[in-house]
Amino acid sequence: MSNEKTALMTDPQQGTGTSHQPGQDVFKSVLTEDINWKPFAAFPPSVRLAVIVGEPSQTGPYTIRVRVPRGVKLMPHRHPEDRVYTVISGVFYIGLGDQFDAETLEAYPPGSVIVLPGNTSHFHWAKSSEYVTQVTAIGPLGLEYVSASDDPRNQNS
Repeated sequence: MSNEKTALMTDPQQGTGTSHQPGQDVFKSVLTEDINWKPFAAFPPSVRLAVIVGEPSQTGPYTIRVRVPRGVKLMPHRHPEDRVYTVISGVFYIGLGDQFDAETLEAYPPGSVIVLPGNTSHFHWAKSSEYVTQVTAIGPLGLEYVSASDDPRNQNS
């Protein structure tokens, strides 16, 4: 596994400390005001990620939330794991394919659920407003951009 992928997988875990772990024998709730939003190296700098349940870097179930400000695009990428997206707020625009194509974007309002099979190339755009999605999957989390030049982790090199 490359250092980039290793760093990606461990990044969302730094300093979480409060997320519930699968199999933990306690009742726990996560309130909106307690969510710990952080930058994530694999996303554009203004995008935030929060770990809600689990350890995305490990094998096992996890739930994260992703907050994308209006106007931000996440260029074509794929995840090895199957994912279930739930739109929490805003309108989530997602398209499928190896090239960003605004004409193919589909708009999903709050409450929508999108099932994305692993290794499916896709892209997002916060076209009309900020959106928040909740992603549930079985880790480890992975993210690979179709074009290395679109990967924010390569912008600092």
